[in-house]
Amino acid sequence: MSCKLKRFKELTPEELYAFLRLRSEIFVVEQDCVYLDLDGYDDKCLHLWKEQNGQMVAYTRILPAGVYYPEASIGRVVVHISQRGTDLGKELMRRSEEALYDLEERGPIKLMAQSYLLNWYGAQGYVPEGDEFLEDGIPHTMMVKARL
Repeated sequence: MSCKLKRFKELTPEELYAFLRLRSEIFVVEQDCVYLDLDGYDDKCLHLWKEQNGQMVAYTRILPAGVYYPEASIGRVVVHISQRGTDLGKELMRRSEEALYDLEERGPIKLMAQSYLLNWYGAQGYVPEGDEFLEDGIPHTMMVKARL
């Protein structure tokens, strides 16, 4: 599987379509959640994904500090249903963190985790911050990982 990392301006129309489709498949259709995925931040982010046989199978959106939160952030973490149960999501998170490090982002990383994934993110060093809340009708918890 190949891994790609690009700024928004570097994306081809096909790559943009592929990650928007994957995000929509998971966050809108699978999770039965009507929300505005196109939130005005994609053009300020790095986009990291893995492909298998020409199909995007996992994706993250990487936000430098100050874009959404004062801290750097990783969001829109998705793994295609065919790849769940593998370490692909963990690999993408690790590579996303490395991309932030390459951007000279040395501070904490903040993310908004769907609450059912607290243990998954916790196993990667993220700790809950604050109370659970609803975002688009789905329970979420803020999580932070300290950077060294």
